[in-house]
Order: sequence, then C-alpha cells, then structure tokens
Amino acid sequence: MSTGITLWIISLVLGLVVIGVVALLLHLVKTTAFKIDGVAADIWTHGKLVANNTIHIPLFLTTTNKVVSSILETAVAIVGGSKAITQHIEGCPGCPACILKPNKN
Repeated sequence: MSTGITLWIISLVLGLVVIGVVALLLHLVKTTAFKIDGVAADIWTHGKLVANNTIHIPLFLTTTNKVVSSILETAVAIVGGSKAITQHIEGCPGCPACILKPNKN
C-alpha cells in the first residue's frame, strides 16, 4: 500500500471518529434541551395554577372578614352577658326569687 492511500485511510477513520463524537455530543445537547423544555413547561403550568389560585384571594378575604366580624360581635355579646351574670350573682340574695319574678334584670 502506498503512503498516500494510508494517509487517506487514517484521515477517513479520524474523520469518522470525530463525526461520531460530534454526533454523540449533539445528541446529549438535544436530550438536555428537551429535558429543560419539559421542566420549563411544568414550571409555567404550575405558575399559571398558582396565579389562578391567588386571583380568588380578595373574594375569599372579603368573605372571611365578614365571618370574623360576625364572630367578634358574638364574642362581645357573650362577654357582656357573662359580665351581667357576674354582676347579678354578686348582688342577688337568692336566685330562685329572681326566677319567679320575670323581667327583673
């Protein structure tokens, strides 16, 4: 075999090896890009779901504030009633008499 043919064979083999390595690296880059695209799509989807959930917060906050206001009014009434009971107990000589007389306190 002549030197020229040997050099051609060596250069072709080296070219094939380089092409194989480049193809492998491009495949790895493509696979990684698809994984990144999938994760980015998941992040986008979950971000939209969070935004959709947080859009309702003002509505729920208004309802919650109304309920809490009602609870506060009831609690204040209960405290006032317990104070009235305490005052009645302190000044009442005998509660059976108070039960028999309606609208005394």
